[in-house]
Amino acid sequence: MVRWKPFNYQGQGYDLTHLHHETTSYFQPAKGSNPPRGYRVDMIYSLHCFTREIGGDPTDPELCYSDSRETRHFDFKRHALSFHRPSIIKGLMGRTCFQAKNDNYLTIALVDKDGNQIDYEIYFSVSRSSKPGVVNLYVQSAYSRDEHHRANKINAAKLTEIPFAIILFKASK
Repeated sequence: MVRWKPFNYQGQGYDLTHLHHETTSYFQPAKGSNPPRGYRVDMIYSLHCFTREIGGDPTDPELCYSDSRETRHFDFKRHALSFHRPSIIKGLMGRTCFQAKNDNYLTIALVDKDGNQIDYEIYFSVSRSSKPGVVNLYVQSAYSRDEHHRANKINAAKLTEIPFAIILFKASK
């Protein structure tokens, strides 16, 4: 179970409890001859949801945040946007999802605090859990397209839309 430790920088604390592992349920109503379906989903958020690669930046050791696999820079903008992520993920049944590379998916959403539309890309994978009747949803990364992420801008018009209910159904089989 993923539990992120709080991040502290220059005497300021940054809460990460909203990105702890949690289980939620999704419901798909009956449609045509298909019966209604319910899904229990374990939601897991990666380190990439609130950090960025160190890259060419001068390394400020106080900005480093590590998990068991890697060390990255804490990203204040990603952290601020991450408070929207749990509600976006819980609302995926009503959102447009896209097939990304391999078995990964993407949703693009959000309006910033000033009411401006921004491209906030959330990348995730969905797989069957080892727990009976449960599906894992792993949020791999999430960030807005800005000066740090101009390359490889997603063109949603070229992606294949896929309803979240189908993603869950496939993963639960």
